[in-house]
Amino acid sequence: METKDSSLSAYNFEKIVDIIIRLAVLFLLILWCIDIVKPFLLIIAWATVIAISVFPVYSSLVKLLRGKKIIATVILTLLMLSVLILPSVLVTQSLFEGVGHLREIYKEGQPLIPPPGERTANWPAILKPVVDLWQLASDNLQEAAIKYSAQIKVALAFVLALFAGIGKGILQFVGSIIIAGVLLVFSESITNTSRKIFIKLAGKNGHHFAEITVGTVRNVVKGILGVAAIQAAMCGLGFFIAGVPFAGLWTVFCLIFAIIQIGSGPVAIPVAIYMFSVSDTVTATVLAIWLAIALVSDNVLKPLLLGRGAPAPMLVIFLGAIGGFIYNGFLGLFLGAVILTIGYKLFMTWLDSTQNENSIVE
Repeated sequence: METKDSSLSAYNFEKIVDIIIRLAVLFLLILWCIDIVKPFLLIIAWATVIAISVFPVYSSLVKLLRGKKIIATVILTLLMLSVLILPSVLVTQSLFEGVGHLREIYKEGQPLIPPPGERTANWPAILKPVVDLWQLASDNLQEAAIKYSAQIKVALAFVLALFAGIGKGILQFVGSIIIAGVLLVFSESITNTSRKIFIKLAGKNGHHFAEITVGTVRNVVKGILGVAAIQAAMCGLGFFIAGVPFAGLWTVFCLIFAIIQIGSGPVAIPVAIYMFSVSDTVTATVLAIWLAIALVSDNVLKPLLLGRGAPAPMLVIFLGAIGGFIYNGFLGLFLGAVILTIGYKLFMTWLDSTQNENSIVE
């Protein structure tokens, strides 16, 4: 009897060791694969989001072209690249022109910051500190920089980090769009594989979770990122036509504030006030009206694009965008909002399914 027990325990020990070795090898292999893919992980994730978002357009284009998937993919990829590259060129050109304009002003001995116009005398008393700071910066920029050095350092650090990330982010966007085109070509096999993965992870609820993930991605891209891009584009168009200095920079800030659900107001309103003090009345008034239309446009666009409501609370989207930007740079600003919203939706769906199961058992 003792011999049987000892042989059984030895067998169990060998089996446990065998399982541990297999798990260790599997863990090392997975870790190795992750390290290899890690430099491309962010681009692949955003490419997947793009592919899911534009798949309905891709399907319609394939039907229009009578099943020619390659041609449909090339057309859609080129269209997305043009939508990305053209605004990027305009923004970059605006920044270079703005820097060149400041250089010319400095050579001529004029103040880099124009003084407040006569209309500022009629502004409310609450804006007097702003006008005083503006006047000080116009009269003696060096003194203003010394007086507010701490605030300027924080602002400059943010702006420099933003600029450093924008160039890298644009290249990542380009790579993601190209990869998204490849994913669209093999969309059928990738869809089947994705469903199998969800079913393997979530069992009988896998198909439901897959549908929620796809729906959430499309809602966030259309209703959150799409509306933010439209609002920023409207503001940027007004800035460029009105001749606002550094229009490209303010457009980027409008996009950031719109994505984090604050709206473009913190940028658009000061720009409109500035133009009233330095530009003619007609230009400033038309710009102010156009910016007002841009600011309220999300109240019309979001219900149209989101349909039954926001995919997640504003706080979730805000934290996702800010956390994504801090963790992954400019591209993370977009991807963070999508990923955290997906996680929120799946978690809430899981909670609801658990509650339903408990109620059935009771």
